[in-house]
Amino acid sequence: MPDITRRHALGAAAALAATVGAPLTAAADDHETHQGHQGAAAPETFDEVYRGRRIQGHAADGGAHHHGGGYAVFVDGAELHVMRNADGSWISVVSHYSPVPTPHAAARAAVDELQGARLVPFG
Repeated sequence: MPDITRRHALGAAAALAATVGAPLTAAADDHETHQGHQGAAAPETFDEVYRGRRIQGHAADGGAHHHGGGYAVFVDGAELHVMRNADGSWISVVSHYSPVPTPHAAARAAVDELQGARLVPFG
């Protein structure tokens, strides 16, 4: 049987620690992120005309399929599908690759992106 050197023993110990420690760290990070997201304050209600379009946002009434944490956004009466990211930022189906800090900002970004086009309801 070959002799195990200190270098091999330390390498094996480091590999084992990394293998065992990584899932625990990831689970802890996920729990902290989820907790922080749940504890975040609900976005404020808004209702305004922005660039000639009426945008509205308010808490959603439960049963719908909202990824936006129970928040609904509308552009000229058509629902704009919004979603809250794990980091607390918001995206919409119209401006999916440009996260913004609030659903209000997501509604404005959608109006900018639509450039006068009508929003077709999602789903």
